[in-house]
Amino acid sequence: MTSPAAEDQGEALGRSPRLAVRRLTLTDFRCYQRLRLEADCRPVVLTGPNGAGKTNLLEALSFLTPGRGMRRATLAEVARKGAGSPSGAESPSGAEERNDVPWAVAATLDGPAGRIEIGTGREIGSERRTVRIDGQPAKAQDLAAIASALWLTPAMDRLFIEGAGGRRRFLDRLAFGQEPGHAGHASAYEHAMRERTRLLKAGRPDPGWTGALEEAMARHGVLLAAGRLRAVARLDEACAQGLGPFPAARLALAGEVEGWLTEAVPAEVEDRMRAALRAARGRDEAAGAATFGPHRSDLSVRHAGKDLPAGQCSTGEQKAVLVSIVLAQARVRTGLAGLAPLMLLDEVAAHLDQTRRAALFDELAGLNAQSWLTGTDELLFDGFGDRAQFFRVADASVTQVE
Repeated sequence: MTSPAAEDQGEALGRSPRLAVRRLTLTDFRCYQRLRLEADCRPVVLTGPNGAGKTNLLEALSFLTPGRGMRRATLAEVARKGAGSPSGAESPSGAEERNDVPWAVAATLDGPAGRIEIGTGREIGSERRTVRIDGQPAKAQDLAAIASALWLTPAMDRLFIEGAGGRRRFLDRLAFGQEPGHAGHASAYEHAMRERTRLLKAGRPDPGWTGALEEAMARHGVLLAAGRLRAVARLDEACAQGLGPFPAARLALAGEVEGWLTEAVPAEVEDRMRAALRAARGRDEAAGAATFGPHRSDLSVRHAGKDLPAGQCSTGEQKAVLVSIVLAQARVRTGLAGLAPLMLLDEVAAHLDQTRRAALFDELAGLNAQSWLTGTDELLFDGFGDRAQFFRVADASVTQVE
């Protein structure tokens, strides 16, 4: 049995059985000039009218992980409007907004390993996001070792019926939480692909430099595809079990490189991909883009109970399948790393019936990572009871509900 002294020491060091944001501080981020929010380890429910600033809080939390955040915004876009003017007032209508306004998101995280301080944002004149961990300069990719986050937004409600690009980004975010090197391979592949396209569009590209870029695309592209395949296999196994009233889902990955990896070893697939890229130079030059590679793959999702593609299900069933996948990712992540991702769920409860809301709240309350949920109607979250903490958001201010 742990002694009271040991428990006190653990609390002082910020040790917690679940990963949680205990303090969130925003400076000139979106609609917030200054905000400091204190929380405990329970799920956080943010309620208030549309446009009050609820989603902005989730977006700020998403910047505690690598990448461009849940809205894929540029550094200039998340800066508070008017923050660069001498008075801090909104710019006059039609006036040109400054694009070098600094902003900051800082957080105190508690978890099994203890307390960690994270700071990220944009400094004056910088075109890159700065990151500090416990006060020391760090890279954005270093955040992946501290926490991961998974989000659902209303914009994702059409994930199964729109283009493959959104599904690839969704899958890659899931893979980032499962595969430590996945983000690096995705970034390196995209960089090499952009440079190759630039050379081809310029006309008469240097064969040696083009070949070197195709070598990088093949090397990182095969690792990218292999990581996606492993992530999909884990998720498919977890999703096949379903979760109470949420439907079981079946996942598969469709793509030429992924198909080759089921038939040959990675080294052979690299050779095959290099040859395919070399053969496609003329076609890619005419198209102004790479017409072959894992950047064209697609995630296939089926409603297992109905044996239908998710895109052919009703809007409510599509939402339920999406929630089922997100909850399965939390289980997979817990099995791999011992901690679930921070769950950022924007307006998710309004699309679920009472039975599914209750099941969702039960699952979130049992995770060993904190969840943050938004909604316009506080009554939708009554099923949490005292298992969650409630805050009201209005006019870029946040007040805790006692």
